[in-house]
Amino acid sequence: MQVTETLNEGLKRAYEMMLTAQELDDKVNAKLAEAQPEVEMKGFRKGKVPMALLKKQFGQRLLGEAMQEAVDEAMNKHFEDSGERPALQPDVQMVGAEDWKEGDDMKVTMTYEALPEIPEVDFSGVELERLVVKADDAAVDEALASLAETAQDFEDRKKGSKAKDGDQIVFDFVGKVDGEAFEGGSAEDYPLVLGSGSFIPGFEEQLVGVKADEEKAVTVTFPEDYGAENLAGKEAVFDCTIKAVKAPKAAEIDDELAKKFGAEDLAALKAQVTERLEAEYQGAARQVLKRQLLDKLDTLVSFDLPPSLVEAEAQQIAHQLWHEENPEVHDHNHDKIEPTDEHNTLAERRVRLGLLLAELGQKAEVEVTDAEMTQAIMNQARQYPGQERQFFEFIQQNQQMQQQLRAPIFEDKVIDHVVAQAKVTDKEVGKDDLQKAVEALEDE
Repeated sequence: MQVTETLNEGLKRAYEMMLTAQELDDKVNAKLAEAQPEVEMKGFRKGKVPMALLKKQFGQRLLGEAMQEAVDEAMNKHFEDSGERPALQPDVQMVGAEDWKEGDDMKVTMTYEALPEIPEVDFSGVELERLVVKADDAAVDEALASLAETAQDFEDRKKGSKAKDGDQIVFDFVGKVDGEAFEGGSAEDYPLVLGSGSFIPGFEEQLVGVKADEEKAVTVTFPEDYGAENLAGKEAVFDCTIKAVKAPKAAEIDDELAKKFGAEDLAALKAQVTERLEAEYQGAARQVLKRQLLDKLDTLVSFDLPPSLVEAEAQQIAHQLWHEENPEVHDHNHDKIEPTDEHNTLAERRVRLGLLLAELGQKAEVEVTDAEMTQAIMNQARQYPGQERQFFEFIQQNQQMQQQLRAPIFEDKVIDHVVAQAKVTDKEVGKDDLQKAVEALEDE
């Protein structure tokens, strides 16, 4: 196949590929000759079917295969010889496809944007500051108090006390619609924490102020979108009998609390809490360090960017931000969203850094291991309790999802590779200073 360059401007490339009718015919004949020994046809012994008959029966189908193979081979050879890599899938078009007939030469055009040459970067002069936070006694005590609150119990209030928001009431109730009790609308000795939102809107609020041994009728209206159609939008009356009013009581911070959370004693629980807090601080500090590095890399290197990648990224940014501002819209049935200058600037940064990190990772032979991928899939699967196996199977069959999970792991490993070559200074700060640095990232 003859390949002729028709455009070479910046990163834009265009080529014209010509395959003669004779070359096509030769490819078809080669395919028929390869298949002939295995072909069986009525009236002929296996492998003895005449080529002319084979061509009449299978030639048209093989012609299409030969055309596609010829184009693929020409494309692969071009990229292998030139060393170029397309930014996106090349656009390949057959010229005059509607009028083409067997026996004609085939002309194909191929256009694409090439990925740019990434310049070498010396990271030895890059200076970074890593924030270091130690888990002090106050932070550990605060975390232990939070654990004690989650392990809280309830104790009876004094007789005659009114229930407050956050209290637990133990009660019997019977729900009725139009005077008739409905299925699932009654219970005995039901423990309900007021303000928890466990019941439909308006229910718990009416029980604030009740006392033990009191009876109260609660009138509510089921939401229009309620799961049970027979109750949706209906008014219901719940006859409630209050048996007990209990105040929340935080668990004592002692060895017993530690055992509830799987620790041997309070000292062991404190050690676990300290380790967890410092791991959280390190994770947050790493995000701050990563942003520092990306900011420096963004100004350290400069190269041409494929317009198609920038445009696609800007569209994605604009679309994502629009949906964040319009959360009530869950589909794509809306007017076209035009990226702003701000979106385009952000897109250029993301594309530039993405191409740079990909190049650095490739040169450093950074790889995402099977174990790392398995761990990432397991972390995601935990969001679907009871369906972990189905999630694993879904990921195995979905290349795009695999890439979405692999990409951030690859990026983090490249970041670690670069940080190892930079000059990093540790700076010990307080928890509040780290929090401010993280909030600054979120505000950008």
